[in-house]
Amino acid sequence: MKVTKKNFGLLSNGEKVYLYTLKAGDLSLSITSFGATWTSLLVPSKSGRQDDVLLGYSSLGGYCNNKPFLGATVGRFANRIGGAAFTLDGHRYTLDKSHGENTLHGGWKGFDKLLWKAETYKEKDGVFVRFELESPDGDRGFPGKLKAAVSYGLTKSNEVIANYEARVNAPSPVNLTNHAYFNLAGEGEGDILSHEAIIFASSYVEIDKQSIPTGKLFPVQGGPGTAGPFDFRERKGIGRDIEAAGGGYDHCFAVDGEIGKLRPCAEVFEGNTGRSLRVFTTQPGVQFYTGNSLDGVQGKPGSVYNKYSGFCLETQHFPDSPNQPGFPSAIFGPGKNYHEKAVFSFDW
Repeated sequence: MKVTKKNFGLLSNGEKVYLYTLKAGDLSLSITSFGATWTSLLVPSKSGRQDDVLLGYSSLGGYCNNKPFLGATVGRFANRIGGAAFTLDGHRYTLDKSHGENTLHGGWKGFDKLLWKAETYKEKDGVFVRFELESPDGDRGFPGKLKAAVSYGLTKSNEVIANYEARVNAPSPVNLTNHAYFNLAGEGEGDILSHEAIIFASSYVEIDKQSIPTGKLFPVQGGPGTAGPFDFRERKGIGRDIEAAGGGYDHCFAVDGEIGKLRPCAEVFEGNTGRSLRVFTTQPGVQFYTGNSLDGVQGKPGSVYNKYSGFCLETQHFPDSPNQPGFPSAIFGPGKNYHEKAVFSFDW
């Protein structure tokens, strides 16, 4: 197990950006301090070939203009907040309209566009980088001074560990996740429609035409005895029902089991390489996104990312939770710190 650190470039204000590479087991994960962003993940295949399974860029410049949020840590509130506003304790807070009339991933300058402080450490079974960030009271319209700490690590068991923590000195919505795009055949190796997936969810968050929740959870099954396009309780090809799902998945699934306990969330399998990914989470939901908006993104050398070039499994609280009293609360503050965990386990 080892971790290395090297320069990754300079920001326009002269601040240095670093790239950390973690090696443990048979995996190698690289993360930059800009946006606490995953830049590459090398995973073996059943034939012994290693491939990078993360969509991304080859240089800092790409991540500074990272409209699809490739690999980024997003916050203060991941996903959407309807109407770019919410009311808390009788006060209405107005946020950035960064996605139509709504807020997406914290606003125009969310955590994905900030430089995080970083330190490396080792534990018995893995190597880690801990990233820290401070968000002042009123940042992008959110109340309270927030301190966030995100630890990413690799274990000898070929797991990527993600620990998300935050403290805020006034009640505020908090929702952190990583926006990694995976292609288990290797980044740039076509689309992910033939990947097969399981999502451990009996229901998903119903949304309107702007992808804002209606406040209802909808069963994944279709009519009596039939499987609907959102039913991934048994393994099926991602592309099988994708047209019936509106031409792409960008939906939050309510993960079965006890919220707050680490439990299975999803599994994805790619037949040609034999690679599989299992995801576990403590959070209420997981946003399953199939890269519907990718359109000629210039990625790593030789790679252009188009629609369906990668999939995301963003473990998180439900979108628009601050405006949905029926959803699990995403309000944290004094006496209630934020602490969530996700595990990404690989096999081949």
